[in-house]
Amino acid sequence: MENMIEVQNVTMRFRMANDRISSIKEYAIAKLRGKLQYSEFEALKNVSFDVKRGEVVGLIGHNGAGKSTMLKVISGILKPTEGSVRVAGNVAPMLELGSGFDMDMTGRENIFLNGAILGYSEEFLKRKYDEIVAFSEIEPFIDMPLRNYSSGMVARLAFSIATVVVPEVLIVDEVLSVGDAAFQEKSLMRMMELMSGGTTVLFVSHSQSQIRKMCNRVVWLEHGQVQAFGDAREVCALYEKG
Repeated sequence: MENMIEVQNVTMRFRMANDRISSIKEYAIAKLRGKLQYSEFEALKNVSFDVKRGEVVGLIGHNGAGKSTMLKVISGILKPTEGSVRVAGNVAPMLELGSGFDMDMTGRENIFLNGAILGYSEEFLKRKYDEIVAFSEIEPFIDMPLRNYSSGMVARLAFSIATVVVPEVLIVDEVLSVGDAAFQEKSLMRMMELMSGGTTVLFVSHSQSQIRKMCNRVVWLEHGQVQAFGDAREVCALYEKG
């Protein structure tokens, strides 16, 4: 079966300034005096795995394990320090929902702004507009600026825009915790719909029951390294042991 995502020996290092610098002026002075000290932090260490066409693969691990960094590398937001990533087909990353929104613009305006960022044409968004608004359940507020929305409303609108098409590859970070219980159930149903339509999915979730229910295989990351990769139930059992 064809691989839709191939991650090979990926390492991601970040440089962090050790000094407690609180302003650009302090940074510039320290830089000019050659007194800036850095330490390296490895968020990912030699990570390798693949995701096959139509497969649903979960990423698990404790906070700070490197899961979100891995999703950003696969989405092309971050470039790995070492190693390579290959993704086939069009990708819809749902990482930081609403990160492409303008809080001073209305919900209506943001549908067209965020949709354009995701690569949808204006004509396509006009056709899908009613569907997006209906799914998000924010119709009474659609002409209000986003700064008046709750965080749940913003996330619901972002989820509705991101899932209006059936992408070949969907990359998701904890998106199923969006909104209230009823909307979570609806977003889960939408995800299942995308999966049954042949979409390849890679997603992070802290819910073991969600992972077991939805995933074929699981990658367990800890301190940026792969602890186990394989059958969802087997890897979840290992993770729970330890």
